[in-house]
Amino acid sequence: MTRGPAVAVVGATASGKSALAHAVALQQPGVVEILSVDAMGVYRGMDLATAKPTPTQRAEVRYHLLDLVDPADEFTVAEFQRAARREASTVWSAGHQVLYVGGTGLYFRAVVDDLEIPGRYPEVRAVLEERAALDLAPLYEELRELDPLAASRIEAGNERRVVRALEVTLGAERPFSSFGAGLLEYGTTAVAQVGLEVEMSVLDDRIGQRFRAWMDEGLLDEVAGLASAPGGIGRTARQAVGYKELLRHLEEGAPLEVCVEDAITHSRRLARRQRSWFHRDPRVEWFDDPVAATERVIGVLNDAEGFVRD
Repeated sequence: MTRGPAVAVVGATASGKSALAHAVALQQPGVVEILSVDAMGVYRGMDLATAKPTPTQRAEVRYHLLDLVDPADEFTVAEFQRAARREASTVWSAGHQVLYVGGTGLYFRAVVDDLEIPGRYPEVRAVLEERAALDLAPLYEELRELDPLAASRIEAGNERRVVRALEVTLGAERPFSSFGAGLLEYGTTAVAQVGLEVEMSVLDDRIGQRFRAWMDEGLLDEVAGLASAPGGIGRTARQAVGYKELLRHLEEGAPLEVCVEDAITHSRRLARRQRSWFHRDPRVEWFDDPVAATERVIGVLNDAEGFVRD
């Protein structure tokens, strides 16, 4: 794989990562290309509540890893990892610089730390999903017996994660937690990481204002259009914060304002989880000043420190 200069901008949703990355790319036009590391940004048509760059921004800067599949499709972290490797190699082959940006922590680790991703076992999964539909509790107890470490990291009521952990444990014939050992260890990073720090009270305000702005811009219509399209919205895509809540209004008749407030609350909780995830990584260099963070990103990209290391 071709390698070259790269840096990652990380942090919680609404922290200003995307604006910072775009500003960096504009300062070095045609040189810096942005690779979006967002689990939901890969879905076509899911634009507003994933905070995708606008058409104008995409005309100014080249973006990668957006709009890869339809919302009806599943797109795994392993598939994302392969796509990210391919796109980064393309950027470096052109003599350009890679700027990773986004808030999906697991995807970042998969890309910058080259994590070993568990395989898929469709036949095993099909059986587990049938059992989960009847009663999830016995599956969680089975996971506790086979892989207590994995079970301790998963909420008993989280069907998707319980099924996935058991799928891997049974299909690979090794504990699901054994694949995640890399998440607990922080070695020498291949890609320098710059974190953008914002006070939670400020983030909370931004998140509320931003979501209501998206509603004014037509988010409900966007979700309705996706839901009525051939294939609709698949299991993974419909878990996206903002979309999940508005689907409750469209499909179940829940009051719109209640769903909007729930979406804002869930977005704020997501910001806290993202903040905690990235703060556990001692390799992230944190800045509360966007100007200083921008200077640091540009400095890394144009220094030997920014060349991706094996």
